[in-house]
Amino acid sequence: MKSRNRFKFLIMVTTAAIAILHLINHFVSYLATLKGILNTNQGNFYEWRFGRIFYTKQGNGSPILLIHDLNSSASSYEWNRIIKSLSETNTVYALDLLGCGRSDKPNLTYTNFLYVQMISDFVKNVIQHKTDVIVTGASNSFVIMACHNDETIFDKILMINPDSLFKLNQVPSKKAKSLKLIFDVPVIGTFIYNIWTCKVNIRCAFENRFFSNEKMVSNKTVNAYFESAHNDKNHSKYLYASILGKYTNINILHALKELNNSIFAIGGSDEKDINNTIDNYIYYNPSIESAYIEDTKHLPQLEAPEEIIEQIQIFFHS
Repeated sequence: MKSRNRFKFLIMVTTAAIAILHLINHFVSYLATLKGILNTNQGNFYEWRFGRIFYTKQGNGSPILLIHDLNSSASSYEWNRIIKSLSETNTVYALDLLGCGRSDKPNLTYTNFLYVQMISDFVKNVIQHKTDVIVTGASNSFVIMACHNDETIFDKILMINPDSLFKLNQVPSKKAKSLKLIFDVPVIGTFIYNIWTCKVNIRCAFENRFFSNEKMVSNKTVNAYFESAHNDKNHSKYLYASILGKYTNINILHALKELNNSIFAIGGSDEKDINNTIDNYIYYNPSIESAYIEDTKHLPQLEAPEEIIEQIQIFFHS
């Protein structure tokens, strides 16, 4: 009898604990989206087969597609400080990748091939014209692979702090797969995700990895990334789990070698190992040109928008 009572007590305690975590998860999502920075009033949705893709379209002229870094807290807000200037001479499309920002966040394993297909379909069905593209970080691999698969979609390619070829070559390990499984667990996995992507950690990421000058980090930018990480009931955790599991990686060497596009790489001067990274890209494709933005790290388009616009103008309008 005592054993049965203990078991019932354990079930009650476990159920109560899960219920409390569930309420906390909902509160985090509510708190993160309270300011409504990432509203959809000025944008549109592309109805893709795996979910709706949010995007904005501004300006007139030859098209430029802006693709933000692959991060569960990222969105097209990344281009907030340069998009107006770019739209003075071009038609500028800025999208939120599936699993990010205002786009849908389905429960699936996010892979490199998924994003290659998404970007290719977006260009063909929405832009409907060969386009120039500016891309940040890990998302660079999607553009390289999409361009290699179909030479009709991209013209000039500008990469900002592209991921290292070594990092992109890493494949899912048993440990990485286990981490993904943990984050995929309902309630508990969401709670762990909410801890790892809390506002304090997002601010730390900006002050230590994204920006060179921590004084340049604004509260609005941190709040926008916090909102992106937790809207749609924290469902960005599925992308987060896939990134941790290395499912979004791919070896791009073969594709990089064969590209004939005009390619320009911009690095933040203080970004870790960026000189070696860009040198490796140039080694495999010697036609790649490069430049560096002084006193910046991973997101120079937010930290030093005037300097990044100058480099963009030199590349696209020279």
